[in-house]
Amino acid sequence: MHRLNLDHLHAFATVIEHGSFSAAAERLALTQPAVSLQVRQLEKRLGTLLIERVGRRATPTAAGTELLAHAARIDEAVGTALGAVGQHAAGVMGRVRLGTGATACIFLLPPLLRELRRRYPGLELTVTTGNTADIVKAIDENRIDVGLVTLPAAGRSLVVTPVLDDPFVVAAPRGTELPTRLTAAALARQPVLLFEPGGNTRRIVDAWFARAGVTLKPVMSLGSVEAIKALVAAGLGCAVLPQMAVRHEQARGSLVVRPLAPKLQRQLGVVVRRDKRLQRPLAETIRALETLAGTAPAAAP
Repeated sequence: MHRLNLDHLHAFATVIEHGSFSAAAERLALTQPAVSLQVRQLEKRLGTLLIERVGRRATPTAAGTELLAHAARIDEAVGTALGAVGQHAAGVMGRVRLGTGATACIFLLPPLLRELRRRYPGLELTVTTGNTADIVKAIDENRIDVGLVTLPAAGRSLVVTPVLDDPFVVAAPRGTELPTRLTAAALARQPVLLFEPGGNTRRIVDAWFARAGVTLKPVMSLGSVEAIKALVAAGLGCAVLPQMAVRHEQARGSLVVRPLAPKLQRQLGVVVRRDKRLQRPLAETIRALETLAGTAPAAAP
């Protein structure tokens, strides 16, 4: 029986995935000679050439193509074995790649992530922020393990679980005289700052104005909720923001916060690939995200 070195096999697969030894070395945090040596040792073990250069790109030979098909199954089998053994461990160890929007990352997730790290010190969490489309694409391509995104998020390969309704409110500079609730027509008479176009959050707000027959031209569009709040506080206008982003300012009275009429809210959901192996680190992270269902903010007074 051939005893394959899993590191050598992984190096080979990474070279093919990235198209070059240098790119594979960067991905594996190794030197290029180290990656080349691992591939040569694998070829020596198997007695055949696995990689050839076509132009500037490294491509698999016929034997390499055969090995790639088996490498995926070997990796899955190893992952399953490690996951099964991990169930007997006292804690959770491993990496989970989480994708979410910037607003949720700043105002919703810190307590949840802190609690996860407290309970499972061996858990390595990496967080990527972006809009729903980018996060869903990364999940579909297995570059991110799980996402918490603004819905809708659709895909035949995805499981989408709604977890939280987040109302929108109007935030205005301190001292601004506003009605108890703001309609689209009333808000259109104010200078308004909005999120930049392209994301689900902006589309939700634009659709709310459109349903009221109001065409709004914002005085400014920005990609950062913190930048929007700073400009509102400086007196540049009002903003339509998720309520979770202004809870502290509302409590301190540093911004005037009013609900919208009719009510407007977005829905956040957990997204994961349908075929994703839910090893314990990922399963615990998903379970924690799903507890957000009980943390919906109260409506603005």
